[in-house]
Amino acid sequence: VQLVESGAGLVQAGGSLRLSCAASGLTFSTYPMAWFRRAPGKEREFVAAISWSGSSTYYADSVKGRFTISKDNAKSTVYLQMNSLKPEDTAIYYCAARKYVYSTSDGTYEYWGQGTQVTVSS
Repeated sequence: VQLVESGAGLVQAGGSLRLSCAASGLTFSTYPMAWFRRAPGKEREFVAAISWSGSSTYYADSVKGRFTISKDNAKSTVYLQMNSLKPEDTAIYYCAARKYVYSTSDGTYEYWGQGTQVTVSS
């Protein structure tokens, strides 16, 4: 199984970025997906998750209303659209996959990408 993130970048506060995570080696349409992030000096934290069908989503309070997670099962890709970015959103962003239902707990995810850097300047 491989999860490959892309979309890294440096953006000014208030700007937007879209991250992508392309999956291979798993039946993508049956896997819930999630995004986590790790800021410098902090623990990895949950950002957003989406059900296997894409019909249900869940967000951390810190990103609700600014970030949107979506899933294209035909392309085996999950996206994270990030708007109104803030300096505190600076982190390495990881996509993750697990079976059956999504979770906010990173310890329950089976597969992880290598991460992609997002830097927001003030």
